[in-house]
Amino acid sequence: MTRVAIVSDSTISVPEPMLEELNIHTVPYYIHRGSEVLRDLVTIDRDTFYRWLPSAKQLPQTASPGPGDYIQMYQALSDTGAQEIISIHMTSKGSGAYQAAMAAREMVAEILPKIRIEVIDTLNVSMCHGWMVVEAARAALENQPFNEIINRVRQMIPVTHMLQTADTLKYLYMGGRIGKAKHLVGSLLNIKPIVGMDNGIIVALGTARSRRQAYQMMVEMVGKLVGGSKIKVAYVHAAAQGEAQKVKELFEARLVIVESIFAELSPALGVHTGPGTAGVCYFPVF
Repeated sequence: MTRVAIVSDSTISVPEPMLEELNIHTVPYYIHRGSEVLRDLVTIDRDTFYRWLPSAKQLPQTASPGPGDYIQMYQALSDTGAQEIISIHMTSKGSGAYQAAMAAREMVAEILPKIRIEVIDTLNVSMCHGWMVVEAARAALENQPFNEIINRVRQMIPVTHMLQTADTLKYLYMGGRIGKAKHLVGSLLNIKPIVGMDNGIIVALGTARSRRQAYQMMVEMVGKLVGGSKIKVAYVHAAAQGEAQKVKELFEARLVIVESIFAELSPALGVHTGPGTAGVCYFPVF
């Protein structure tokens, strides 16, 4: 156990081998499917969920972990020797995880007054959120100081970006998570929308007539923003590894990429995007 423990949740979409290698601790989201209460990536796996989702007449409801879930995690880490915890969460404008973790921190302060906990709102989702967790975990394994790791994550927040597209915005729309991209819904049959995040809210960034064109537009967008800077990229998808591979080929032919991984959305995120989603989460190396 490192002095600084890194906590997040199941929506980071970091591949399981990396979670283990980097000693990242995750708390699962809840998925309410009819009368069933599932735990994200614990009692429901990606393959099973994405095979079922297209047949759903009504989308499952997702819920963030509650304060009690985080208290349990913080206490367990304290019991195994952690003295400081950095708890990193998806945008507070789309989930209650950040607020739940903040409440848990206040409660734990009374139970375990000697442990330090910092709770961070990434204002992002998926592997953008995940990259911040990964970089924090790497720094913790290098025994970097608590405040330096926190500063590293906060520096990443404004420069870590998501671009993704799908065959339909149906799932985002049905789940109420479409944010400022709502105006695209009426044109679903004719376009491939490109969406991203702006200050923690999903926004429309462009439209294309085909997936290939959407991927090419993504490359152009990133190229204009980062120029010749080195970047780290996660090729993110929901039951669409082949599409993610196409994105990878285009990106790596054009941009200076020093690290890349494939990452599949967890069910708690995939319920809002639907199967077939593909895109990137990236940040410049600094």
